[in-house]
Amino acid sequence: MAGLKVYFDLMSQPSRAVVLFLKANKLQFTPKPIALRKGEHLKEEFGAINPFRLVPAIDDNGFKLSESVAILRYLADKYQVSDHWYPKDLQKRARVDTFMAWQHLNLRLFGSLVFRTKVIDPRMTGKPIDKKKLAECETQLDICLDKIDTIFLRESSFLGGNEISVADLLGICELMQPYAVGHDVFHGRPKLDRWAKKVQQQLQPDFDQAHTFLFKLKEMFPPSAKL
Repeated sequence: MAGLKVYFDLMSQPSRAVVLFLKANKLQFTPKPIALRKGEHLKEEFGAINPFRLVPAIDDNGFKLSESVAILRYLADKYQVSDHWYPKDLQKRARVDTFMAWQHLNLRLFGSLVFRTKVIDPRMTGKPIDKKKLAECETQLDICLDKIDTIFLRESSFLGGNEISVADLLGICELMQPYAVGHDVFHGRPKLDRWAKKVQQQLQPDFDQAHTFLFKLKEMFPPSAKL
């Protein structure tokens, strides 16, 4: 079947970012869900799409591409979406690129580690949560969250400027992972709180639909829960 095919798992933060971008811009695509928990990303069929065997990935009429940042840039340029998503102005684009480069080893890394330590590792090993490791990951995550609140949002309403961009999609989807397991990401961070509310509002109703599982998971991890 010709056209754009998108391979994703909504448990994956960057997968959600790509899907939300497509839906926000009303771009037509064929969804190809890949259940990571079932190991579907390890099958040879998916390996032919992405040899790294990670989601998200796309197949655009035979052109295969992986890595969420590369995918978002490609889609924004090819489909000529509204300029605010990935600005053509060199300096505005550089601001968006700054956050996308920074988040990999900061928000994404430590948000994912908090989630993994509280949810994935105990389920895979049958052992209780490693409280020492969790505390270390949460400390590093809080440092990242403070930087977003005081640096990226210091003089702008969104992560790359004063309009929503692909940087905000990546940022909000990464933020939701530790939020869903009870980490109080907004405590003492008023700018981060206002930003998150604005991004979610602009992406509704698709935002809530993409995060259905995480909202259910959050009921198991209230912020006041003691480990």
